[in-house]
Amino acid sequence: MSAALFASSEAGLLVVVYIAVIVFEIAALWHVFTKAGQPGWAAIIPIYNIWVLLKVIGRPGWWLALFLIALVPLVGWIVVVVIGVIINLDLAKSFGKGVGFAIGLILLGFIFVPILGFGSARYVGPAAAGPRAIEPY
Repeated sequence: MSAALFASSEAGLLVVVYIAVIVFEIAALWHVFTKAGQPGWAAIIPIYNIWVLLKVIGRPGWWLALFLIALVPLVGWIVVVVIGVIINLDLAKSFGKGVGFAIGLILLGFIFVPILGFGSARYVGPAAAGPRAIEPY
């Protein structure tokens, strides 16, 4: 009986840790949106948060429909992975970060999104909106 109780409490602890990580990630995305001048609460609304993220990086809203391609076996998943890579590259550039940071977002997003949100990174504008004018000194 004690083994079942131990397994039950262990599973309960895992659920609590999982929920804590999710809340932390939502708070980080909330800060990323706020830094970009978007409503932070958008981080908690599924699908709408992708729409806002696309707005932050300067991609058109119809890119959200590209995620429906995931319903197509194999090819759809490849397209979604490529889109995810592009979005993460643009997100890094939108905050003045380089390709190395973008690779971190792609592979370890749960660590690098909080770095953007809670760190000193500043939003420099949508990366996908095209070249920006260089400010004179």
